[in-house]
Amino acid sequence: MNTLLIRRKIIPVTLLFAAFIFSHRSFAQTDTTSKAAKDSIALLRLIEQQMQSAPQTAPQVAPQQTRSGISANPDIGVVADFRTSYISQGKRNFDAYLNETEMSFQSVVDPYIRADFFISLGRDPVTHKYGATVEEGYLTSLSLPAKLQLKVGKFREAVGKINPVHPHALPFIDMPNAYTNYFGDDGLNDEGVSLSWLVPNKAFYQELIFQATSGQEESPAFSRGDNNRAVYLGHLKNFFTLSENATLEFGLTGITGPNDSSSITNIAAADLTYKWKPVQMNTYRSLTWQTEFFYSNAKYNAGRMSNSLGMYSFLETQLAQRWFLTGRYDYAQKPYDRNIVETAYSLTAGWLATEFQKIEIEGKFTHVNVQPDYTQFWLRWIFVIGAHGAHQY
Repeated sequence: MNTLLIRRKIIPVTLLFAAFIFSHRSFAQTDTTSKAAKDSIALLRLIEQQMQSAPQTAPQVAPQQTRSGISANPDIGVVADFRTSYISQGKRNFDAYLNETEMSFQSVVDPYIRADFFISLGRDPVTHKYGATVEEGYLTSLSLPAKLQLKVGKFREAVGKINPVHPHALPFIDMPNAYTNYFGDDGLNDEGVSLSWLVPNKAFYQELIFQATSGQEESPAFSRGDNNRAVYLGHLKNFFTLSENATLEFGLTGITGPNDSSSITNIAAADLTYKWKPVQMNTYRSLTWQTEFFYSNAKYNAGRMSNSLGMYSFLETQLAQRWFLTGRYDYAQKPYDRNIVETAYSLTAGWLATEFQKIEIEGKFTHVNVQPDYTQFWLRWIFVIGAHGAHQY
């Protein structure tokens, strides 16, 4: 507040107070009543003249920081995955390592497309050396007509429920046996194009996805061939709202593409997911039941053909606000030999300190019909800094 404002506020108050005292004392003297009244009126007129003559300067307002336009910088986040593990087989049973560091860069480019890039600094389980790779890097359209959406780049393909999700967001530490037998530890993650269509169905949510990719260098089921064959995928998602507390999702997937024997592998998959999360207790209680089935028809050299099956099913329940418990059953035949069968049982306890940090411990027992049984344990600590977008529901 400047000097002029102080003068405007203090001087009139002082003069009013003086006028009040003067008039009070004057009216107390009965013999000079008329003179005191005249003096009081003159003093009040003087105050009024001074207030009118003061310049009408607007009061100063504290300076405020103005906001600029939308920032051109992308949202940047880092996700770290630290683990310790135990396995009952082999000479070295215990290990501790930083499994992966994922850096994300995500932003809207303009009203027509957005960009998402995920750089992974991962540890090779064989050489124990760290290397950088582009886990995902793609552009997504934002304004195509007819409820279409186009994705171009390197992305996790739309196989069921597990493959599109980054591993650190799953409620268990290791991948199901059937999933790794067909797609490997990293899943189907390849360069290509994806076109999705939101089916105009008023009864329930329905989405159709078609993807064409070039084929991965390292994948149990598919390979990048020397010819022009690509890997083609189709996925139909059906999502139902059962009540205000429960939803049901049913999906079908078909994949065909070249394998490492210069022939063709076809895989059919189905997924079923039920989620219960009560509106009044959604912070403390929830339940998820998820199951996926896989059927593989692989053709190899010399006319040899192998058909195999695989599946997993897990039940995740929320015990309290921060505690989750997940039990999972795995069944898997080897894609190249259906006579080799694996069955496994696992239990995972997870503590979510906040949305930026969680600690999980998992125990797993595996039975293989051609080798001795074995057990495994993992402890995983996930923490996030910066921005990180939400995963698929």
